[in-house]
Amino acid sequence: MTILTVDGYRPLAKARLDPHVWDYVDGGADREQTLADCAASFDGYRLRPRFLVDVSRIDCATTLLGTPLAGPVGVAPLAYHRLVHPDGEVATATGTAGALFVVSIFASRTIEDIAQAATGPLWLQLYWLRRKEILADLATRAEAAGYRALVLTVDTPRLGKRLRDMRNGFAIDPAISAANLDAEVMALTRDAPPGQSAIAAHALANFDQSVTWSDLAWLRSLTRLPILVKGLLTAEDARLAMAHGAAGVVVSNHGGRQLDAAVPALHALPEVVDAVGGTGVVLLDGGVRRGTDVFTALALGADAVLVGRPVLWGLAAGGGPAVAHVLALLREELAQTMALAGRPDLASIDRTAVLRWS
Repeated sequence: MTILTVDGYRPLAKARLDPHVWDYVDGGADREQTLADCAASFDGYRLRPRFLVDVSRIDCATTLLGTPLAGPVGVAPLAYHRLVHPDGEVATATGTAGALFVVSIFASRTIEDIAQAATGPLWLQLYWLRRKEILADLATRAEAAGYRALVLTVDTPRLGKRLRDMRNGFAIDPAISAANLDAEVMALTRDAPPGQSAIAAHALANFDQSVTWSDLAWLRSLTRLPILVKGLLTAEDARLAMAHGAAGVVVSNHGGRQLDAAVPALHALPEVVDAVGGTGVVLLDGGVRRGTDVFTALALGADAVLVGRPVLWGLAAGGGPAVAHVLALLREELAQTMALAGRPDLASIDRTAVLRWS
């Protein structure tokens, strides 16, 4: 079967994965309203094409924090890629082909092994753990391995109420581990009775709920790498992030997996972009499924987008080559949209290119 859109990988992945793993990948928090809103938010915009523009050459290339990229589409941080493919993040890294890959703190392959396999630049995502020495070690290792930035996820003082995982008593297979963390830290992820989630229990025990903006100074003191703050949805927090030395922000509602009824990331994007005011980079994740989605996010001010679930669909269906195809499809669709909209390069995509429709 020929796969023509990234959505084509979804049924293939579902058919290959254990139902509990599929629910972990596919699910959201509570009634999953925000999960649905992530994709639906893009349907609330229409494009305003311009014509008699020279579109004989379309340029999707960009640069983020000084790093050249093949396009403005990267891989969002996702835990435990080995849940869907035996080679895990190493397979994903072979398929990035010049795209940014943000590696999760809960990667199931070591950050060094991922770096050796990478075909594009890497950033490392962190949660603020109670054991700060772990964060210090990871920051040092990431810098030594050639990672270009750290991404601190801040929307998870505790895990959202993910009902699918709770019904399934979801736990991480003992054969799969968070390869960059010691077994003691990860022990609670191994078992949960029906009605509970092992990863939620782990988060409650290990994530530091007392962290505040002032703590960013300590993290910045550990490394020369730029630090981005991920999970912001308001101008107020965007201004605080930049005031505390962030190099940029990722507008995100965690793919609908944290606070249900939270604002869709796309709708929060313009106010965050305005608050950052060009003093740092702004990325967006959540709901990106088509090149027109990428175009809309860029028009509203994002410097790039990150893609989550579709990457895991591809990884489950066909390993690294399918990940490469997912990213290539989005870049090709973006180029097609740019040509038909009369916007031949990324600099020409601005807010006049879209119209809020509903």
